[in-house]
Amino acid sequence: MLLTACGSIGLLPTSQLVQKAIALQLEQTQQQLSQKLDLDFQGFDIKKLSITEQKPLTIESLPAFRVRGNYDLIIKLPKRRLTQLQQPFEVYLQIQQEGKTWRLLLPERVGKNTEPIWHSYLIL
Repeated sequence: MLLTACGSIGLLPTSQLVQKAIALQLEQTQQQLSQKLDLDFQGFDIKKLSITEQKPLTIESLPAFRVRGNYDLIIKLPKRRLTQLQQPFEVYLQIQQEGKTWRLLLPERVGKNTEPIWHSYLIL
């Protein structure tokens, strides 16, 4: 029933939105790796995004989607590029109440048997 409700008002995540969410997630990981490993990342490109599943659900009383699939990742370093093919992904996306913006939700598990704490990031 939730799928019908979300689908009928046209609020399904698009490929472009999913790509932006993955990029946001990668940027956070890249910053952490750059600091820990003292690497000079020059950026990355996401290519051949393929969505294999969009599952509607509710997170903190708002409609959300778990989106899965894969993509090709090109990591840009100062003297070379690394290509990683068919990288799997899983992102959680939530439409905000006004229906105009989407947020990337990242779950943080505090304990084995506890509900996750959701961190929310605006997707621009």
